[in-house]
Amino acid sequence: MIGDIETKECQLKDPVDLFHSGQVVKICAPMVRYSKLAFRTLVRKYSCDLCYTPMIVAADFVRSAKARDSEFTTNKGDHPLIVQFAAKEAQVLCDAARIICPFADGIDLNCGCPQRWAMAEGYGACLINKPELVQDMVRRVRNQINKPRFSVSIKIRIHEDLKRTVDLCQKAEATGVSWITVHGRSVEERHQPVHYDAIKIIKQSMSIPIVANGDIRTLRDAEKVHHLTGADGVMVARGLLANPAMFAGYEETPLKCIQDWVDIALELGTPFTCFHHHLMYMMERITSKQEKKVFNVLSSTSAVLDYLNDHYGLG
Repeated sequence: MIGDIETKECQLKDPVDLFHSGQVVKICAPMVRYSKLAFRTLVRKYSCDLCYTPMIVAADFVRSAKARDSEFTTNKGDHPLIVQFAAKEAQVLCDAARIICPFADGIDLNCGCPQRWAMAEGYGACLINKPELVQDMVRRVRNQINKPRFSVSIKIRIHEDLKRTVDLCQKAEATGVSWITVHGRSVEERHQPVHYDAIKIIKQSMSIPIVANGDIRTLRDAEKVHHLTGADGVMVARGLLANPAMFAGYEETPLKCIQDWVDIALELGTPFTCFHHHLMYMMERITSKQEKKVFNVLSSTSAVLDYLNDHYGLG
C-alpha cells in the first residue's frame, strides 16, 4: 500500500543505467498474482537486476484508493522497480504515472497482453495496431512527469508482418520510450516457438535497448537468447516461478531459496494461497509425484511449515 511507504522520496536508481553496464540485464516479468513484493524481494536476492509489478489497470488505480492499496505494495529495498499499467487513454496513464512516480523507478505500458478481456477493453496487445496512440501515451507521460530519471517503457508482441512491428518500435523510440520488451510471438500464438529472429531484426533497427521475452527457463537459455538476438536484457516469467534462483545460475530451486521464500513471505504477511502456490512451482522439479499429491493439498501455513520441516529440515 502506498500509505505504508515512507513518503519522503527514496534515492531511486535510473533503470536505464542498467542497460549500459555491459552485462545482459536480468528481469523478472510482470505476472498476474505472482510478481508482487514478496516474490520480487526473493528474486532480487538471486541476481535479478530489475523487477516489474503485475499489470495494473490504470483507470482503476487512478479512480480508487482501494485498488491502489490492494494492487501496489513496495518498500525501501524494492528497487529498481517498474510498475506496469494497462491503459488506453494518455491522460489516465499520466495520472497513474504521477501517483506512482515517488515510489517507483519507471512505468511500462502493456501492449502485449493477449487475453480476451484485455483486448475487448482496448488494452494490451490491441495497442500494437495503434502506434499513434502508443506515441501519444509515451509523449504525454514524458511531458508531464518532471523527473528525468523516470523510465517509460513498453512491452509488445510482434505482428505477422514484422515491418509493422519495426514501425511501431521506431515511432515509440521517436517519442522518448526508454526501452522496449519484445515477446517474440504474435497475438494468436501461445505455445508455438518464439521468433527470436524477429527480436534480432527489431534490435538491429533500433538504437534504444531491447529486451527479449519468451521461453527462457534457465540462465543458459538467457545467455543463448542474448547471443541469438543481441538483446540488451532478458525478461523471464515461468522460468523464475519454477526456479527463483535461476539468474544466479542454479539449475533447480536450492533449499536455501525455499527457506528464503518462507522467511520473506511470513515477514511480509503473504496470503496463504499465494505462499503455497509459489512453493508448488518452486518444488515442482525436486518432489516426486507422491510428494506433490500430499503437498499440493495442504491447506494452512502451519501444515506447509510442518511438511517442509519434516521432509527438508526447513521451516
